[in-house]
Amino acid sequence: MDNTKIYNSSDFQNEYVSQVVKEVAIALEDRGYNAVNQIVGYLMSGDPGYISSYKESRSRISEFDRTKILEILVTQFLSDK
Repeated sequence: MDNTKIYNSSDFQNEYVSQVVKEVAIALEDRGYNAVNQIVGYLMSGDPGYISSYKESRSRISEFDRTKILEILVTQFLSDK
């Protein structure tokens, strides 16, 4: 333990947001919905009705600003290329 590790708090937040979106997608699929269509509908319209309340998905995804979710998703998409 000779070196001090510095962590960026935004990295932790981004990872948390990503994890919540993945869990919401799984919950939507469990209920028989097309997760991509439902999440895109929510992100574009802001209508939480696109997200099922199953497993508290609606309240969990509503914790975050939709712009932040989009920013993280686009960043992840572009970093995968």
